[in-house]
Order: sequence, then structure tokens, then C-alpha cells
Amino acid sequence: MPKKIILTGDRPTGRLHIGHYVGSLRRRVELQESGEFDKIFIMIADAQALTDNAGNPEKVRQNIIEVALDYLSAGLDPEKSVIFIQSQISELTELTFFYNNLVTVQRLRRNPTVKAEIQMRGFTESEDNDNKAGIPVGFFCYPISQAADITAFKATTVPVGEDQEPMIEQTREIVRKFNSTYGPALVEPEILLPDNAACLRLPGTDGKAKMSKSLGNCIYLSDPADVVWEKVRGMYTDPGHLQVSDPGKVEGNTVFTYLDAFCKPEHFDKFASCFVGKKVSFEFHNLDEVKAQYRAGGLGDMMLKNFLNAVLNDTLEPIRERRKELEKNIPYVYEVLRKGTEEARKVASQTLADVKAAMKINYFDEGVLDELIKEQQLKYSE
Repeated sequence: MPKKIILTGDRPTGRLHIGHYVGSLRRRVELQESGEFDKIFIMIADAQALTDNAGNPEKVRQNIIEVALDYLSAGLDPEKSVIFIQSQISELTELTFFYNNLVTVQRLRRNPTVKAEIQMRGFTESEDNDNKAGIPVGFFCYPISQAADITAFKATTVPVGEDQEPMIEQTREIVRKFNSTYGPALVEPEILLPDNAACLRLPGTDGKAKMSKSLGNCIYLSDPADVVWEKVRGMYTDPGHLQVSDPGKVEGNTVFTYLDAFCKPEHFDKFASCFVGKKVSFEFHNLDEVKAQYRAGGLGDMMLKNFLNAVLNDTLEPIRERRKELEKNIPYVYEVLRKGTEEARKVASQTLADVKAAMKINYFDEGVLDELIKEQQLKYSE
């Protein structure tokens, strides 16, 4: 029976936020504990982070430990998942080089994710060498590098958000092209999207379409409780809900989007006091009842925010506590990364060998050189 293998990861651009958590990290822990997969590879994609941070490698280097701390704090277990650093696997670079020949510039330009990322970072296509906003080749070829990451571990499953679907499709195209040209050496991956619609892309606290460090609209996994409250208190709700008695809109209301992503049935008993005020009180048993009351009017935004704050901190507190303990043992964290990287490199090395064999460029492999010598001797003896 074919092995089921997961490859996923993050660029080390800083501490992870709750958008990362509901979009991928929480699901990774669930998949890790499910026992359904033969191997799970979790990559800290520092080489890809350098494609738009080449002038500040120290920033990327420092952020590696931040991501690793968040991984371990959230429940990723190095005994069950292989956590590794991308730049230390040189085989990934070789695979990227070979795949470059299977993708056209026109196809990369059509990739919606690449187009969106280029626009978000303010890159231009100016050929002026002094224009620092020009598109780095490494960034432009990011989908090819990602294909190398996925195929190096012969991943069958890639858990990502919906914004990454075009990237996974590009990987599938590369796999099909390689296998049809050289032979069946690579595995075509399947995408695994979040099963909670609210987790597909968690908006920022300001209601913007995406939670982003650069926009300053994030709640981080490591944020203290008082910081979480400050961010929740200022969260975007329904601008038309001016009075408590006014009917409110649930759709597009960031507080409800977050509750959809984080709220559990047990939270209604645990935090019932959040819905008790001086003038009015409510007894809710599920989120649908809360939404119905908000639509009808009479439920204030501050009650909602108090409840959301309690729900978020209920989720984040154990993560924060584990992080505090891990911060006291940084050598252990680096040892996890070292061992994981060693294991990952062995797997990637075998895939690279398979790729070179399929392309017939494994000239000095055992048995291959003898055949080449015989072939050439025969050729020149005629």
C-alpha cells in the first residue's frame, strides 16, 4: 500500500499568529495525532523567506527559532513529526534547478498567488538596476522551489489554505511534466484544505481580508492575555450597529468570524458570565443562538468581545505556558531542528537520486558508469 506523507511548513517571517494556527497549525497537530500518515514533514522555509529578505538574512535567522518555538508550543511533537530547516537541504536547490526547465515564464506570470504576492510587496518589473522594488528571480520562481520541497519528500498530502491552491496545482503540473518526459519518479500531491470555512483565511482584527504582520492586524500565539484583550477590544464589527438595540450583521463581522474559528460548545457554560450585564443578561447554548440574538438586536459588541477574548485566551494560554518553558531550553529546540534536518536530508537525497536516474544523469552511480564505458567503447571501435 502506498505511503501517506505530509509536507507543510511556514516562512520564518516572525512569530506565528492565530491565522496560522487555525489555517494550518492546529490541523497539523490533529493530523499528527490521527495516526493516518506514515510520515509528516514540517519545514521552516528560510530559503524562501530570503527571496524577499536577501538584504537582511539576520532577520530570517532570528525568526527560525520563533517559528520553532511556536511549532512545539502548539503541539507538534518531534517524535511524530520531522521538523527541519529548508536551507540546510541542498538537494532542494538541485531539484529546483532541474524543474526550472519544465516551467515557462508565461506560466509563472499566470499564477494567481505569485501575482497577488508581487502586488502586495510592491514589486515592479522595471529593468532599472537601481530600483530596489524589482522582482527578485528567486521570488518569481517561488512556485518551482515549492514544488521541489513537496516532491523531495514524495508528499501525497499538502495541508494549506485556499490561497495556496494555485501553487499546489503548479506542483502537480511539474510532476506530470517530469514523469511524462523522464519516467515515473515523482508523486503527485493532493491539497488538504481546512475543514472549517472560517479557517480558510482568517481576516485581520481590522476586518481586512488577510491577517498580516505587515498590516499590524495580527494576534500572535505568544501574545500575553492583556495584549490579546487590547486587540480584541479594538476589533472591527458591524459599523451599522451603533446602538445595542440595533439589529446587527453577522456576515463580515470579524468577531463572529473568529468565534466561528475558535468557539467550542463547552465555552458557553465555561464563560456564561460574559453575557451577564447590569441591564441585560442572556443564556446561550451555542453560537447560532448568539448570532440570532445579535441579528435581532439587544446584544452589545462589548459582550461579544468579552466572550471572544475568553475563548481566545482559553485556547492560547496552554500554548503560551509551553512556550515559556521551551524558552528556558533553547539548546533543546536547536537539537530538534538539527535531528529533523538530518532525517529530512536523507529522504530528499534519495529522491534526488531517483530524479537523476530517471533523467539518466546519474553517470557515476554503481553499474551506470560501466554501461556508459561499454557503450562509448563500442561506438568508437566501429
